[in-house]
Amino acid sequence: MQTEQRYYTPEEYLAQEEVAEFHSEYRDGNLVPMTGGSINHNQIAGNVYALLKFALRGKPFKPYIGDLRLWIPSYRQYTYPDVLVIEGQPCFQQRPDQTQRTDTILNPCLIIEVLSKSTKDYDRTDKFRYYRSIAELQEYVLINQYEVAIDHYTKADSDTWLFRAYESAAEKLTFASVNVEMTFAEIYDCVDFSLNEVE
Repeated sequence: MQTEQRYYTPEEYLAQEEVAEFHSEYRDGNLVPMTGGSINHNQIAGNVYALLKFALRGKPFKPYIGDLRLWIPSYRQYTYPDVLVIEGQPCFQQRPDQTQRTDTILNPCLIIEVLSKSTKDYDRTDKFRYYRSIAELQEYVLINQYEVAIDHYTKADSDTWLFRAYESAAEKLTFASVNVEMTFAEIYDCVDFSLNEVE
């Protein structure tokens, strides 16, 4: 992925995003165009969102998919998580004029990313470091779209995260932050690993 060389302020980035045909992430002054999602990427994110949406009805948690932007002030990063969940009311980013942006939130308790070849290393390293600075975040889940494999991080205390790797289709994944359990069959429903996707 190539970044543009010019430095952008957050305000310039947001103004550009409002008219851009495709989303970009913002990394402390640099714009990084987001790659198009593969069919398996889209299927997995949709499966997880639909299962969370159904399981969390009537509870104080709301799942969101794809287009809801996240601002990470400690690292000056804007991202678009594949799926995120907010507990209670969303906390919106304020504009410089003190009005709120209803398209940019600050307080997810759960973030789920579907791994792509072009972003998997970033998702596991720097992006996770940025996400860990969010006080409300309790859980980070990385789902492999090329094989049955999930990396699961849960927050134990302010400085400690517990890691578990899942690699068996017979396993179940429990999202502890929202008390929802999913089977791998549900997560990977309609995913075709034989597709030779390059994302």
